[in-house]
Amino acid sequence: MYSALFRRLPGPTWLKVIQVLILLAAIIVILFGWVFPWAAEHLPISENTVG
Repeated sequence: MYSALFRRLPGPTWLKVIQVLILLAAIIVILFGWVFPWAAEHLPISENTVG
């Protein structure tokens, strides 16, 4: 999967590495900004069962 992504990106190797790092940072921002807060509201993971 990663090699297919790496082959599809344009430019020389150093530019591909920068593009992959930017894509990775964007994915992390999306996860922490929208996906994880949504999951915290809709999943019962914060309920404690140990008394």
